[in-house]
Amino acid sequence: MATPLQPKSAPAMQVPLLDLKLQYEPLAREIQEAIGRVCASQHFILGPQVKELEGAIASYSQCRFGIGVSSGTDALLLALMALGIGPGDEVITSPFTFFATAGTIARAGARPVFCDIDAATFNLSPAAVEAFVAGQCEMRAGVLTNKRTGGRVRALMPVHLYGQVADMDPLMAIARRGSLKVIEDAAQAIGAADAQGRRACSFGDIGCLSFFPTKNLGAFGDAGLCVANDASLAERMEVLRVHGGKPKYYHALIGGNFRIDELQAAVLNIKLRHLDAWSAARQRNAAFYDAAFARAQLGAAVRTPVANPGGRHIYNQYVIRARDRDALRAHLAGAGVGTEIYYPVPLHLQQCFAYLGGSAGDCPESERAAHETLALPIFPELRETQLQYVVDTVAAYYRR
Repeated sequence: MATPLQPKSAPAMQVPLLDLKLQYEPLAREIQEAIGRVCASQHFILGPQVKELEGAIASYSQCRFGIGVSSGTDALLLALMALGIGPGDEVITSPFTFFATAGTIARAGARPVFCDIDAATFNLSPAAVEAFVAGQCEMRAGVLTNKRTGGRVRALMPVHLYGQVADMDPLMAIARRGSLKVIEDAAQAIGAADAQGRRACSFGDIGCLSFFPTKNLGAFGDAGLCVANDASLAERMEVLRVHGGKPKYYHALIGGNFRIDELQAAVLNIKLRHLDAWSAARQRNAAFYDAAFARAQLGAAVRTPVANPGGRHIYNQYVIRARDRDALRAHLAGAGVGTEIYYPVPLHLQQCFAYLGGSAGDCPESERAAHETLALPIFPELRETQLQYVVDTVAAYYRR
């Protein structure tokens, strides 16, 4: 054992959870020139770079219209505002997701309703949503109503978690029967598709994307985008993102300042050209992990991600289920391997949502995932020697 005079030796290898410098270096000159052109133009708000990005992302997501916004969080909030969701309304969503999913529902004045996840994919379970609608709701004057709270259930907000499309066909069927609007939280899933090739954001009324720097398509700060197929809904979002003013200084609506920066759009336009190659590299890394963990024969100690057959999983994260997750994470950290826990506390158990009356046991699959899941490095520039080192380090923990 090491003593204070004999420090531990350095890890054999460093494998960070993410290293954005490796992505930036080959693009540095092109990005700097694009930023320089924006600076020379002095057109920083809703300029030609934003217009180009909106069209390109909409097309990439199999949608007609794109509305660039200031963050993925603001994309969700803008979607809720555009659909008129507010006090007295309820929105069904997942408790196993980033806080913004439910946080924006509450900020809009509505009530989040949490339904559990599918154990295999971590996405919102259609069976859980169906059970809530069938068991706790009824139609009143043509409006789906929560019998316990009296709230109007107005929308469904599935999350395409970790880069895999949720099971949208049954979710959309539930939405149609209940006359629910559908907002897709695709913050981690740009370009993900189901087995029919339908991309994230193309199913519902509005799709919401995040370009936070750590995402598969990341900006140089906060940025996001909404996509839609309905022209009037897209125009409403365009107006709401500039304080609800149209024309300028004339306000029929109360909106917010949700504009995307021209500089961020310029960076994203360059990065978008490389997104498919980066996604393919993530898929190769995931396949390497899958095969290497299978060779390691760790049994039930480690379960690798489940990808829906025929779908396009873009692996924003590679998340395993692991026995003794926290101890394994400490072991990996000591060996120089970066990891993350997405998410340690399901939203129905967060202190700020105590007013909703949730308690342990309400969403057992979400709670189990919160205690078992661990994200491993998956970014495109990883070398196979690094990937194998991660697997070997995991295996060493369970074999010691």
